[in-house]
Amino acid sequence: MVLYTAPGCGLCEELKAELARARVSRRYELREVNVRSDPALEARHGRSIPVLEIAGRVAFKGRVSAEEFQRKFERLAAEWESAGESK
Repeated sequence: MVLYTAPGCGLCEELKAELARARVSRRYELREVNVRSDPALEARHGRSIPVLEIAGRVAFKGRVSAEEFQRKFERLAAEWESAGESK
């Protein structure tokens, strides 16, 4: 997962706390990207941070609860598992 963030972003810190609170069935890796470090990223996400991508797709923008994240993550995990079984 990728979290697009920026220095001093209070909502970004809230989102990270909610991710830590969520109870999910799989481990995940969270990579933080500072949108201020790249003009293209700042143009794309600068006004929407925090932005959380899961599996390369924007899953959330702004405020997210642990429960919302948990529901979406578990739904996606089931899809990944199902896709793995069909290979």
